Amino acid sequence: MSVREEKRNLNSIPVGTLGIIPLQGCKELGDMVDAYLVRWRTERESEHKNSLAFAGYQRDSYILKTKVPRFGTGEAKGVILESVRGDDLYLLVDVTNYSLSYLLCGHENHMSPDDHFQDLKRIIAAVGGKARRITVIMPFLYESRQHKRNARESLDCALALQEMVRMGVDNIITFDAHDPRVQNAIPLHGFETVQPTYQFIKGLLNHVMDLSIDADHMMIVSPDEGGMNRAIYMANVMGLDMGMFYKRRDYIKVVDGRNPIVAHEFLGSSVKGKDIIIVDDMISSGESVLEVAADLKKRQAKRIFVAATFGLFTGGLEKFDNAFENGLIYRILTTNLIYQMPELIEKPWYISCDMSKYIAYIIDTLNHDSSISDLLNPNDRIHSIIDRYKNGELNETNTK
Repeated sequence: MSVREEKRNLNSIPVGTLGIIPLQGCKELGDMVDAYLVRWRTERESEHKNSLAFAGYQRDSYILKTKVPRFGTGEAKGVILESVRGDDLYLLVDVTNYSLSYLLCGHENHMSPDDHFQDLKRIIAAVGGKARRITVIMPFLYESRQHKRNARESLDCALALQEMVRMGVDNIITFDAHDPRVQNAIPLHGFETVQPTYQFIKGLLNHVMDLSIDADHMMIVSPDEGGMNRAIYMANVMGLDMGMFYKRRDYIKVVDGRNPIVAHEFLGSSVKGKDIIIVDDMISSGESVLEVAADLKKRQAKRIFVAATFGLFTGGLEKFDNAFENGLIYRILTTNLIYQMPELIEKPWYISCDMSKYIAYIIDTLNHDSSISDLLNPNDRIHSIIDRYKNGELNETNTK
């Protein structure tokens, strides 16, 4: 048993029999999470293991069989193929997985975030109130970028959260929410937004062997004012300086639903000769982060790393290939919380940061109704891995 498992009292009685339901777009991540849980619970010693309260504690898999069949019109229904009565359920959903498709009146239709969210609600409805507790793990929060109202606009994210809790969801866990204040829409229910800072640092240190982690040689940069908090935290925990860009927009024009960016202005100390880590919540088209990288290069920055929780790459990968070949970007790190196109994994500039073990820790702890505060605060783990890196104890063989 690992030290971190011993720190948490996981001998407490589980809330209910553990059940995991990864929706179709989240199968791969769900399988990885399940594998960790099966191994840990097989190895874990407990004097209560054979008691009635621990019934179903050790199984070959915690994934419950479900399906969402569709009619020819594109309509669908959620079906759960085994009992969930009294279970502690964890539903995993990736609303950004566009690789899935279904037939709509004979035409192939790729699944949109709306389709994934509807499927989630179908499975919740199929539970029919029989579960002991329902927790939705939605790494990319549905409609998170529509979190505030400008004039006559819908507040889709708030409505989605309210709809889930009305259907019986007790807790919602997301990662790096675009604006965490959206939780104000459901003040009486559980809402956690988790940061993958440790996984970014771990991925970077395991893949790049010649980093000098001090304020003279490295710097954290936020590409906009909205990402200040995550950049401040990473800079503080790594002992580095921080800089920030702010966006000057043309508020007269509207392009693709938003005011176009006129220029990026930099606030911070000199970046000359320093390795730069640009930290953001997502890479969408990538135009903003590449503009920021170009500006930093003009200021004579050394190598530029980009760490973003969600790699959407909506405009394709060609521009990043060009940026890498031209020396603009050295490495890009994103998580496997959402769909990763196969060609992305093979890119020489890409580092994938695995989050499955972290999610498994969260599920395992919550199922025992124990605190996850130590999991949400990775300070000690970050300091430990940086010390090991400086002492030469990390190498490329222990990347995963």
